[in-house]
Amino acid sequence: MNFTVEYSDGAARAGSIQTSHGVIGTPIFIPVGTQGAVKAIEPRELEELGAQIILGNTYHLYLRPGTEILRQAGGLHRFASWNHPILTDSGGYQVFSLADLRRMSEEGVQFQSHIDGSAHIFTPENVVDIQRVIGSDIMMVLDECTPYPCDLEYARRSHELTLRWARRAQERFMKTMPHYGYTQSLFAIVQGSVFPDLRTRSARVLTDLEFEGYAIGGLAVGEPTEVMYEMTSLCCNILPVTKPRYLMGVGTPANIIEAIARGIDMFDCVLPTRNGRNAQVFTRFGQMNLRNAVNKDDFRPIDEECTCYACRNFSRAYIRHLVMAKEILGLQLATIHNLAFYLWLIHEARKAVVEQRFEYWRHGMVRDLEKTTAE
Repeated sequence: MNFTVEYSDGAARAGSIQTSHGVIGTPIFIPVGTQGAVKAIEPRELEELGAQIILGNTYHLYLRPGTEILRQAGGLHRFASWNHPILTDSGGYQVFSLADLRRMSEEGVQFQSHIDGSAHIFTPENVVDIQRVIGSDIMMVLDECTPYPCDLEYARRSHELTLRWARRAQERFMKTMPHYGYTQSLFAIVQGSVFPDLRTRSARVLTDLEFEGYAIGGLAVGEPTEVMYEMTSLCCNILPVTKPRYLMGVGTPANIIEAIARGIDMFDCVLPTRNGRNAQVFTRFGQMNLRNAVNKDDFRPIDEECTCYACRNFSRAYIRHLVMAKEILGLQLATIHNLAFYLWLIHEARKAVVEQRFEYWRHGMVRDLEKTTAE
């Protein structure tokens, strides 16, 4: 993997990540395809929308379809017919969300499958091995995502364990080879909850280990938005400028813009697809609930300035009708629009950085986005 910062405007950056499955222009939004598919949308449609990379989840893919099926298929790219970059998270967040079904130790974490209750263990080493089989272009180390709130001592123990696991994951990565003839990269994850001293130590130690990229985890888990921005800025000020920075699980359109302003290059979030399946759509003038009766006879598109397939061809009234009639097409069209909006937004952010007008663009866009209801 090769990362290049091509333009900067303040802390905001526009660059490119070269992978074996193509170049990713940054900043970039990554649609979430937890089980090898982005919900309610086809790979063909993702390509038409301009998605450059998708995210798969190691925990879910390990349990189903399993590593043997993925190995026989030749990896997730071939299995899912997606010939573009794939990032996989380590599954750590999913495992640690199963508080009643897991037991953590220095070795790793033992857990029960949410599918059938069977027992499994994730270690820093076998999570690397699993992602080798998945064949993702960008792999993540196993970490513990601390809950919010948590006390300082818990956060300290957790973050030190994550650092030790990162070293072990890196050692395993260096001793193993890709399965399918193309390169893979390993990112570390900065933890430390909302405690500046812990975040500082985590970022510095991981920087010294010289990973190919760095994620910031453990945010957008309930902490105040301003605290999330503070921790993001702190980490970006320490992490190397020559490596991509990935803010995991974030977020709303306004969150993404504010994080770009602080130096973040990569994002993923379930909001556009999850909200789409609940008839909640994003526009440049706020959010809209298509179920609302006001849309019953509104024959305008969701967003009159949007050029996505849903907005070019269908009205709010028709999509609301589909949603109320429980027709799958309604949820699909809302999802197409939301992903198109997120990808348009990130493209506009990149364009503003390139043209050296990011701060002006940022303030106007955030002001409009924070409206609660589209006009």
